Amino acid sequence: MAHLTREEVLASGTVADDYRKAFEARPIDIKGNDFFEVRASRAEHLQKLRHLYPIPGPIPDEVSESMHHVPARDGYSIRVRAYQPVKGPPEGGSPLVVMYHEGGWSMGDLTDEDLNCRMFARDLGCVCVNVEYRLAPEHQFPIGINDCWDALKWALDNAASLKATPTQGVVVGGASAGGNLAAILALLSRDTLLSPPITGQYLCVPALLPEYNVPEHLAPLYRSRNDSRSDPVLKDLQPGMIEAIYKPEEKSPLWDPFNHPDGHKGVARAYFQVGGLDPLRDEAVLYDRKLREAGVLTRFDLYAGYGHMFWTNYPEMKRSKEFVEDTLRGVRWLLGK
Repeated sequence: MAHLTREEVLASGTVADDYRKAFEARPIDIKGNDFFEVRASRAEHLQKLRHLYPIPGPIPDEVSESMHHVPARDGYSIRVRAYQPVKGPPEGGSPLVVMYHEGGWSMGDLTDEDLNCRMFARDLGCVCVNVEYRLAPEHQFPIGINDCWDALKWALDNAASLKATPTQGVVVGGASAGGNLAAILALLSRDTLLSPPITGQYLCVPALLPEYNVPEHLAPLYRSRNDSRSDPVLKDLQPGMIEAIYKPEEKSPLWDPFNHPDGHKGVARAYFQVGGLDPLRDEAVLYDRKLREAGVLTRFDLYAGYGHMFWTNYPEMKRSKEFVEDTLRGVRWLLGK
């Protein structure tokens, strides 16, 4: 979907009947007496649902997986998991896909992107690298984004041993916080003349524009963070909640990709997946428009009536299965296939 009208965007905020039935029948139950108990509860909640995913676990006959330890700039060892197609690369070689998990810069791990990495390796012949960057509050800004960049450069430097061919394409991607990280990396690739460059960015329900940095003329189009109260995942998102944990620099382009001081011309093409109920909806719509105005190719799928990370929390829904199928089509498009 492209060139959305404002009417279409606003209409997408009406809850879909099947989604309401799903989250009313099984409310998301994540709790704890402190932040670290909440983090553990969230991981347990998602783990209980993964048997319902289209690829519920390893598929060793089709995708081989290996663990690696990547040196960060400060000497820390970043864990990454690599995925390679068992049948070998497609003609010309395997594109490289590097994925960054969701979780508000403070939760999540490698299991969050297992499904996508296995799917991209199996169905697109990609070599995927799944990055477990450091989390806040133990490791605050900019440690997480620095880890992501260091892991990307490691993957490029070790492409031959990973059996990847970056000249066939380099895609970065992720959901929510991972989408923010991917967008920032795409800009860093352009700014540093990374070689080979990032050629595609997969921005899934991404956080792209903090509410305190919204340009005044765009304020009427930035409503979903306040208005989207039906989202069962982010309904309690409050201004400053993430910032209190992650401690980003408010104006830094390593935090806010929307207001990059050098604009967005020349950045890699982008594929968006966005929920109509998601409080992060409007910033994705605005970022898509900003990229297109800069001459960047984009593809945009809007899921009217569905919320933030709906497909991972309610994987049994028909729309969730369709979402995963769209992900595959969108990344195939990023690769020019």
